[in-house]
Amino acid sequence: MSARQRQTDEAVGDLVARYLADIGVKAVFGVISIHNMPILDAIARQGRIRFVPARGEAGAMSMADAYSRVSRSLGVVITSTGTAAGNAAGAQVEALTAGSPVLHITSTVDRDLVDRDRAAIHDVPRQPDMLRAVSKRYIRMWDANGAPGALQAAVTAALRSPTGPVSLEIPVDVQRETGSFPMHFSAPELIPRRPRGSDIESAIELVGKARRPLLWLGGGARGASGAATRLVDRGFCSVTSTNGRGVVPEAHRGNLGAFNMTPEAQAIYDKSDLMIVVGSRLRGNETRNNKMRLPSPLIQIDADETQGGRNYPVDLFISADAGAALDALLEHLPKQLNVDPTFTHDIAVARAKGEGAIRMALGPYQEVADALLERVPAGRHPWVRDVTISNSTFGNRYVQIAESRLGVHALGGGIGLGAAMAIGAAIAEPSVKTVALLGDGGLMLGIAELITAVEEKANVVFVLMNDRAYGVIKNIQDAQYGGRHHYSALRTPDFELLCRAIGLEHKAVSKVQDFAGALDKALAHPGPIMLEVEMTKIGPFADQFAGPPAGAAGGAVT
Repeated sequence: MSARQRQTDEAVGDLVARYLADIGVKAVFGVISIHNMPILDAIARQGRIRFVPARGEAGAMSMADAYSRVSRSLGVVITSTGTAAGNAAGAQVEALTAGSPVLHITSTVDRDLVDRDRAAIHDVPRQPDMLRAVSKRYIRMWDANGAPGALQAAVTAALRSPTGPVSLEIPVDVQRETGSFPMHFSAPELIPRRPRGSDIESAIELVGKARRPLLWLGGGARGASGAATRLVDRGFCSVTSTNGRGVVPEAHRGNLGAFNMTPEAQAIYDKSDLMIVVGSRLRGNETRNNKMRLPSPLIQIDADETQGGRNYPVDLFISADAGAALDALLEHLPKQLNVDPTFTHDIAVARAKGEGAIRMALGPYQEVADALLERVPAGRHPWVRDVTISNSTFGNRYVQIAESRLGVHALGGGIGLGAAMAIGAAIAEPSVKTVALLGDGGLMLGIAELITAVEEKANVVFVLMNDRAYGVIKNIQDAQYGGRHHYSALRTPDFELLCRAIGLEHKAVSKVQDFAGALDKALAHPGPIMLEVEMTKIGPFADQFAGPPAGAAGGAVT
């Protein structure tokens, strides 16, 4: 067969649609525009990929972000140029913070106008600067000849550890340009970054001396669940960031979970004689701005070689993929480590005290938290949370998840991403109900995406905690500003009427004892449904949550 026979002539827009389908992409999110129509028209004609038309580019990006986390595959979002790409930027910051492998295909004006500041409609001369700022990598496709290489480079960069969002900019005239391209494409082959043998030898020596060895598991360890769990079974105990939850089963007796800043956690750290930090940046909001005392010696494993000792000085830095490094440790460690037999007991007690402190602070909302705790992990439901008081108090730590990929939250602390994230999670995992914990303040930023949920028949229950305010801001104003509630009270819609207008099933809960039954009915309901918890009728939490604990990072607790 000649080289010519192995090629096909087509427009770049058709190539993009075919390439994505060939490498296994099942769903793409976005908003149609004149500047991306060649690609979206090809997706529709080819019929191999589901396109989800979001109501805004920010929502589309959040959907692709959550889809990538839950499916553990590439998330793809397609936007237009200029303002549209800018609309997606805030949500792309979240994907960058979380290290989500997302491909952002955007456009720009024709090549003879690009970067020239000629006032062409939708032109932003410094758009590449914006995209670079919110991307792991930025790539521009210059012509049809370079199209396959640009696509492969962008996808490879997004998926290679450390993963992250990549922006691929395709001028609209390039999308229409015709070229001769290969008949078939394959997904890039990614070779895990393996640790140096000398680093593993040094780590093995330190582990052999430890009697209370501890793993700190972050989001970068989400692909290393099996290896991390085997280490805990051999004698390690574990603590996680909120993004590392579920790497080791949350119910494991040796797992402290995300109760990582309690006084009991500090006592655990003080008595531990080794910590291995795996795929975590030890963020300030989970280490009291890096003021928490961590065990010594401290080993750090990260696929990004620039992260070594970034937030804490380390005794050993291992630059490798989490799974490859932990597997190498397991190869050289005995089946059972010689550890302090009281270590797991201390972990279990510390976790129980952390859970108890949360329940005591919840007041009447104990019933909400307990109902979710009983159902979310048992049903293997994706557990999506926006930034809201309920998530900061019980959603991020108390309600367990069945496995790490099923936990999705706004890691960067920005409100308003939860509704769209829930849609992306539901499309990634359609056979079970996605459960999304939202606040009324955050929902206002992405309320139009409720229509997308209805249109796409997304299998999700939106648990809306409605206190008719920016609740955490109001509590901070009570604690620090003499109760002056400037700008924190919200005029929110009648959600029952809103849901009726868009065809979204709605159920209000005004008595907390009715929540569990209402949740069961919502979980059984086909398609999307809103379960509104009327907090102004139920009453306040027992303790007012007023932001991060003293010494932690400022802003929202995620």
